[in-house]
Amino acid sequence: SPLHILRGYAQRVDPSRLPGSVLFAHTDTSLTVFDAFPKSYFHLLVLPRPRRPFEIEDMDNLRTLLKKDKEAAKLVLLDLGEAAQRARERIKDEMLKRFGFKWDIWTGFHAGPSMAHLHLHVISADLRGDSMKNKKHYNSFHPKLGFFIHFDEVMSWFDAEPSFYKQKSALRPQAYLDLLKEPLQCFYCYEEIKNMPLLKEHLKAEFTTMKERERAKLEKKRQVQEAMAKKKRNKEARSPDAET
Repeated sequence: SPLHILRGYAQRVDPSRLPGSVLFAHTDTSLTVFDAFPKSYFHLLVLPRPRRPFEIEDMDNLRTLLKKDKEAAKLVLLDLGEAAQRARERIKDEMLKRFGFKWDIWTGFHAGPSMAHLHLHVISADLRGDSMKNKKHYNSFHPKLGFFIHFDEVMSWFDAEPSFYKQKSALRPQAYLDLLKEPLQCFYCYEEIKNMPLLKEHLKAEFTTMKERERAKLEKKRQVQEAMAKKKRNKEARSPDAET
């Protein structure tokens, strides 16, 4: 079923046989796939593969994982984080190829995921994917709203007081689901926007502004490096040790 499709991927004995439209990368312990309904230009999911001491049901979501042995859960998450970092590097290369500049990439979990099997989102900070259709979609990835829990925040729970860890790791749905109903707000400038069509236009303008700014920065950097290289060449040419 669509609900369990990620679990099916994670349980594959040989993930390399998954179609190229699904598989991004895999290791013995993790699997990175393309999100079938991308909410940004780049949107991947990192899944843990089955391992001891966990039953497959323990890996249903972040809440079920964190109910289990704390240190073992931390190792699973650290492994996902490493796979996500490798994915981020590849995304950055692709950003430069396709768009001529790089921008932020967020890594995090949904507080109330819609699919069975734990998955870490690796998503570019634009929220302009073809499948970004409604308020629920948008608010579930807004970086400041709280439904999207950044990876680093989750990892910080392990260093907190046990009572804080217990409170946070419970991930009670009622504490998060109302966040999806919050008014639409631009994640760049925090302006409140009335509806999705207007928000999409606004995000398009914000992205264009960012693209122009970042490309200008890259061009300036290139010019500075070129000038420095030219200066160095001229200095070497004037040096007494230079070959005649």
